[in-house]
This record gives sequence, structure tokens and C-alpha cells, in this order.
Amino acid sequence: MSKKKKPDSVVYNEGSEQFDAFLKPYSTSVSAPVIEPTDLTGWKQKGAHSVNARFQARIDELKTAYQKMMKELEDNQKVYQASFKFEPVIGKTYHLYHHPERGLFLSILSPEECQFEFEGSYRLDADQTWSRIDS
Repeated sequence: MSKKKKPDSVVYNEGSEQFDAFLKPYSTSVSAPVIEPTDLTGWKQKGAHSVNARFQARIDELKTAYQKMMKELEDNQKVYQASFKFEPVIGKTYHLYHHPERGLFLSILSPEECQFEFEGSYRLDADQTWSRIDS
């Protein structure tokens, strides 16, 4: 069984037994227009710049959140290492002072009522963390 040979200029798919020049992603005749690749350099640069800016903004947000968390950790360590002889109540504000001989201590006395070096005011939250109160 011999199949009839098609000329080289005819695009014929023997698997599907049909002419499929219109399906090809490339030109199949000499008279077809020249296909030139699109220059994507500008698009890539614009996309890369946009993505880099977005990632940099996210990195800056994460750095800020990390610095805030480290400050909160430092404040909590300072308060928990201070001496106090009462059980703090959740939601109440307490004041941290520095005693020249005894170090840090937590008190219910406000800065106006106490003569020691004032370190800051803190509120005990429901999750047992201390939040600094800016006055």
C-alpha cells in the first residue's frame, strides 16, 4: 500500500489525515507574512520593578512588626523581672520604677506619688502580657 505523496509546499498531517496549515504557530508558505518575536524587555522590566517594590514593601512591614514584637518582648521581660509583692489584676495599670539599691520594682503608685526613677506604665492584658502605656 503506497500512500500518495504530497508536494513539500502542502501542509498535510498524515496522523489526522487533514490539511492543518492554519493550526501551525509558524508560517507555512513563502508568501506568508514574516513572524517576528515580540520584544518583551520593557514588559519584563516593568513587571520585575513592580514585583520588587511589592516585596520590598512587605519586607519593610515585616521588619516593623519584628521591631515592635522585640520591643514588647523587652518590656515584658523587664516587668516580669522586676520585684513586686502583689498579684497584678488583668486590665489594671501599674508603674515600673528603678530603686537605686534594689533595682526595678512594680507599684500601684503613680509617678506623681512616688519619688523613685520612673521607667514606664504598663497594663496587664488577658493573655498575661504587659502592654506599655504611653503617657
